[in-house]
Amino acid sequence: MLLNELTDRAETQRTRALASLDPARQASLGQYFTPARAASLIAAMPQLPVGGRLRVLDPGAGSGSLTAALVRQVLTQSPGLQLEVVAVEIDPSLAPSLEATLDDAARTAEAAGGSLVAKVVLGDFIDMATSGSEPALRTPFDLVVMNPPYGKLGSGSKGRVALSALGVDCPNLYAAFLALGVQALRPGGQLAAITPRSFANGPYFASFRDFLLDRITIKKIHLFDSRSSVFSDTGVLQENVVISGIRGGQPSEITISSSRGDADDAVRRVVSYEDVVRPGDPERFIRIATGEDDALSTQMISSLPSTLKDLGLKVSTGKVVDFRSRPYLREQPEATDLPLIYPGNLRNGLIEWPRKIRKAQGFAALDVAAQKLLLPSGCYVAIKRFSAKEERRRIVAAVWDPAVNGPTSIAFENHLNIIHANGQGIDRQLAVGLSLWLNSSVVDRAFRTFSGHTQVNATDLRSMRFPTIAELNDLGHGQPLALPDQEKIDALVHPLVSTHAVEGLN
Repeated sequence: MLLNELTDRAETQRTRALASLDPARQASLGQYFTPARAASLIAAMPQLPVGGRLRVLDPGAGSGSLTAALVRQVLTQSPGLQLEVVAVEIDPSLAPSLEATLDDAARTAEAAGGSLVAKVVLGDFIDMATSGSEPALRTPFDLVVMNPPYGKLGSGSKGRVALSALGVDCPNLYAAFLALGVQALRPGGQLAAITPRSFANGPYFASFRDFLLDRITIKKIHLFDSRSSVFSDTGVLQENVVISGIRGGQPSEITISSSRGDADDAVRRVVSYEDVVRPGDPERFIRIATGEDDALSTQMISSLPSTLKDLGLKVSTGKVVDFRSRPYLREQPEATDLPLIYPGNLRNGLIEWPRKIRKAQGFAALDVAAQKLLLPSGCYVAIKRFSAKEERRRIVAAVWDPAVNGPTSIAFENHLNIIHANGQGIDRQLAVGLSLWLNSSVVDRAFRTFSGHTQVNATDLRSMRFPTIAELNDLGHGQPLALPDQEKIDALVHPLVSTHAVEGLN
């Protein structure tokens, strides 16, 4: 009862502190405090020693709810453990709430027969950790727990430059905190952190993934399926993960759990390390299959023989960035204008043009600069780079067919990925086969294992496995551009993946 009251009081401090923040400053600092249930889940991830001293770092400590949850976990699981916590916070307005929570935690620990010594450090964690200016951060830690700030880290910023000197590029504050948290650990020390899932794939986090996976052996991953439930009172719309690992160590098995939000019962499964971080994967994607269906889809897709490169195909983002191309855009296309295609033009496997979507539909190729933004007449597969949260699939693909849309050059807007053959169109049967394949449930489930956000990067598509070109041509043979219902798509695709999966077992 005493320990439950500690986390209840910490939650009260959190909600009060959150209500006191100036929204603009909160956004600039990326402040999203950890709710009590999520804090308890994070605190339960590390493997605690029975006794001795545990030196803990909580960077971006906020109002202290994560440290309070850790104290509760220690007093429940390892009451003889002596805790020494360094809590770092950049916002001085939060100091009273943070100190109150830590003082409360220390009194509770003492009353329960435990021990907590806590030190609050006010300042910029990235600056202090990279410069070595704060004495409290110089001694390695046994455990780092964190809910780091969320926000971009400018390419020329002092922090990003300092991190580059350490051998890692961090495009986001949370990646920077994770990298420096890893650096702060002693060999064998543990990390437990809740972050957006976006670092698991894509080119922007490639350097960070290398840095993280070279130093940390992942032991546990918890995935929150809902984009809004964990930080519902702060407006965060991200798929979040809790990741726990050991500095150094030997890869063996990873426990993966998932829940819709922080208040739901979790589903757990144990998988081999290689199922999550595949040997030989140059991108080092972190693949999180939370259920048997996801795992089976991933295994089936991974057994396929081809990449886009193997198929003689390329994928590129659309060349038209509309705010840079305003002189060429036409709201109402005239006879001399060329088609301009936005994601809103993609509907049920077709590219409908022109269409009333509050976007320019005509492109005037007035000069050489404009002409360089075009693709020649031909069949192309267009894929939305961003999917709306209400869409059933992450990958939404459609075919541009000159036989339907007209034999003209085309301008594709930058929020689309385009599959082409070295800048030229591809065979219609192949295009339709690719569209059916990409819009299938098995591809969607496999894609979700490494992509936790709404963006579909060209790098993601290049890393995916596909059937052979003959199989894709057969899949598209005689099929209309318009997609059938999902059940029919999946029935058409299933023989391809099942055949290769069986061959992979033989």
